[in-house]
Amino acid sequence: MRFGIMTMQQNKMVPSAIPAKGIEAYLQAFDHAALAEKLAGLGFNPLELGGDMVLFFPNAFSPATIERLAALKEEKGLSYTVHLPLWSTEPSTPLQPVRQGSVQALVEVLKATMPLEPEAYVLHATGSLAAEFYNMDLPAPALMLLMRLFQQQAGRSIAEILAATGVPSRQIAIENIEFPLDLTLELAEQFDLSICLDTGHILAGFSGPTPFFDALELCLPRLADLHLHDCPAWEKGPRLYGQDHAPLGTGDLDVGRLLDRLDEANYTGPIIFELEIDEALASLEQVRALRPGLVTQEAP
Repeated sequence: MRFGIMTMQQNKMVPSAIPAKGIEAYLQAFDHAALAEKLAGLGFNPLELGGDMVLFFPNAFSPATIERLAALKEEKGLSYTVHLPLWSTEPSTPLQPVRQGSVQALVEVLKATMPLEPEAYVLHATGSLAAEFYNMDLPAPALMLLMRLFQQQAGRSIAEILAATGVPSRQIAIENIEFPLDLTLELAEQFDLSICLDTGHILAGFSGPTPFFDALELCLPRLADLHLHDCPAWEKGPRLYGQDHAPLGTGDLDVGRLLDRLDEANYTGPIIFELEIDEALASLEQVRALRPGLVTQEAP
């Protein structure tokens, strides 16, 4: 199995030692390729490139950066996934100017990274507005009506993204997020998309009450990417905000059982630690301790 990490590393993108006066210059000069090379040197492969970097780092996906990332891919035998932007985007809003602008933002990052031939483009088909309504205390029929409305608009956006880019539909991996899992799976079926299963989001209750291993079975037929992090298991009440994206072994994820089921299903896709570097390294060591034969990369 191939264990990777996200490049959205807070402490590496804006180190705390930089004085306030130097932050703007640092943002302008941020070197995405250098960060990718550092992460690869720690033994992580594939790397998840963060589309949201375009908010603050204007050169994160510039042609020159893409060239360097492509050269690094060739030199190191790397593979990439791309997490399409989610901050400020809402591809499921009924407000059409915002939805269309969100599609444009997603398409721009997707097109910019096409030369890297990513294994998957991870898509949040719904955003914070849909999540806000999803958490409202509404009668079940009214809530489902609203969720269907957001699902319909998300479908419009997906169709437009596919048409604008020509990317194969199975290269888009729709992620389970703060939106009903069954409606997310319906979108995957409708547009023949792949699925990115986020372990912490399931455990935190973001995708509804489906038990973790039931969710895994539902996703396996289309599984093309996996975001691996821990979280306590949600039972009822408020969803567990801020408790996901935790290192393995600090929550309720049965890591051994998960790895065994992936191995049994012959899953060969990316497994991405959406964690900070130290947390990811510790989590990788736990994987090695639990199932040493399943880790393809050597310890750095």
